[in-house]
This record gives sequence, C-alpha cells and structure tokens, in this order.
Amino acid sequence: MRTPKFWSPGKGGATANLLAPVAWSYSVLSQMQRASITPQQANVPVICVGNLIAGGAGKTPTAMAVAKLIREGGHTAHFLTRGYGGSEHGPLRIDPKQHSARKVGDEPLLLARRAPTWLSRDRPAGARAAIADGAEIIIMDDGLQNRSLVKDISLIVIDGGFGFGNGRQIPAGPLRESIARGLAQADAVVLVGPDEVDVCNILAPYSLPLLRAEITPSLQAHKLRERAVFAFAGIGRPEKFFHTLEAIGCKVIGRVPFPDHHRYSPDEIMDLIENAGAQGAITVTTEKDWVRLSEEVKPMVQPVVVRLEWQDPDAVHKVLEPAFASISRATYND
Repeated sequence: MRTPKFWSPGKGGATANLLAPVAWSYSVLSQMQRASITPQQANVPVICVGNLIAGGAGKTPTAMAVAKLIREGGHTAHFLTRGYGGSEHGPLRIDPKQHSARKVGDEPLLLARRAPTWLSRDRPAGARAAIADGAEIIIMDDGLQNRSLVKDISLIVIDGGFGFGNGRQIPAGPLRESIARGLAQADAVVLVGPDEVDVCNILAPYSLPLLRAEITPSLQAHKLRERAVFAFAGIGRPEKFFHTLEAIGCKVIGRVPFPDHHRYSPDEIMDLIENAGAQGAITVTTEKDWVRLSEEVKPMVQPVVVRLEWQDPDAVHKVLEPAFASISRATYND
C-alpha cells in the first residue's frame, strides 16, 4: 500500500473524519481479539522491536542494530518474524540462498543476512524452534500488537520526520492502536532522525527512556557521491530513500515511488534500467527492494545499504541489561 497523504502529520480533514467510525470499529475489534489471547512465555529473553504505525518507521534497521549490540556482548540472538508479504507460514529458518521474497517476504531476507532468522506466523512455535537451534535471545522484528508471546523488553521505533502521523487510527490515520495504549507497553522509545514533528512533546508524559538514532548510508553507498542515479523504492516512505541519496551527494535524475512491499514485474524493472541508461545514470534502490528483484536483473541494479547508528550506545545497553542479566542467571543456574 501507499501511505495516504491525509495520514501525514498535520493532515486529516474530511477524509479522516469520514473514516473515523471505521477506525473506531477496527480499534474495538483489535482489542477484543488481543484480549482473547493468553501470551506464552519463552525460555529465553524476548526483545520486541515494533512501531505504532503502518508503514516505515525504521524498525528493521533498529532490530539489526540491536542484534549487533547483542553479538558484540558475546550472546547469540535469533530474529523472529511473521514474514509479511510471503507465502510461507513456518516455523522456518530463512536461508537467503534458497528462499525468495515471494515465499518469505523481503524483511526476513534482510535479517537473515545478519543473524539466524525464523519465520513463523505462530510466534510461540517460532520461538521454540529458535531456542532449539541455540538462540539465547530472540528479537521480534515487529509484533508489538501480537500478544501471543510475552515480551521481556519492548522498543517502539518512531520516525522523527513522521511521528504518529495525523494521530488517528487505521484507516483514518496510520496508527495500529492508540498512542497511549501502545506506549504503555514500551520499555523505551527509539527516535530515528531529527524530531521534526514534536514527538518529544507527545512522549513527555510517559517518562520512557528515549534512545536517539540515525539511519546512515554504508561506506559502499558513499561511493555513489556525485554519480548520476535513477532511483526507485517500494517502502513505507520512498521519499526518505531519495533524501538519503541527496545527502550522500548523488545527482538524482529520476525518482520513482512504488507501494510498500511492491512485487516488481520484469517489465517494470527493465523500463527503469533502460530509462537510467538513456540518461547515463546508475539504477539504484533500497536493499529491501533489491532482495525482491529477480536474480536476472539484480546485477543491473545497485542496492544502497544503510544502517542504524545509536547516538548513545551506553543508553541502549542500559535498556537491554535485563535481557543480558537473564542470560547470565540461566547460565549460572545450569
């Protein structure tokens, strides 16, 4: 889906008002469904990296950055995901060399390039499979609204340029649940990028630890500086990718947005590549889009890899400390 313009901060108006009764019904049904579920406790700590809105907030880069900290601490983390956009139900350990985005979704393929990754629509079953495979900590990429598994630590990721959008719930706005209900589940908030929409004022009454971070291009991406690029992206907010290219110093001569998780046809990609070639440009896209491309066209498109960097890694360690302590206690007891 494409993020509707009226979901943006400061927007709403007649369309959002018209959809308000539907949003209320959606909220009530969601609460009833969640209330009917009894969460199961895993035998290892579960860290949930989620968000309150539909669309991109930076949760997958955040999950990968959390995994990096855990790995540097000497522990083994496995990712657990539902595999949005894929046909598999799992539990299934993702193999990037074997599985396609059509089967497992794009984000699981990205995660599996960094750490062992399990796809499972049944989260408790996925957790059990990960633990049997040696996971000391489970990182749930998304799943804040999924009540089937107890979370030991929940991080809510917020895009500093979008915040909570217009502050309304789906479909009147981007919120999956109310701000108050969502933040009540959080142990900390990860604010990605500068606070351009007064997120901090909204967060002030909740007294949650605020972990600031930035999405930064990789060293490889910086080699595109001053190069002519023709960019396309099918993510929650494609303009973020186009802004990243500008920040690198690319000459962006074409920018084509697609809906989030868009499945590209061969004709679409070849048209993009031909347009780029006609203008002497390199065809570029996000890493998340690149994994959805067919093997035949991947060599003709350059992925721009980004990573999340913490402003204060020590503050993140402090939030994650209960999970590390839980591992230490389990090891001592064994």
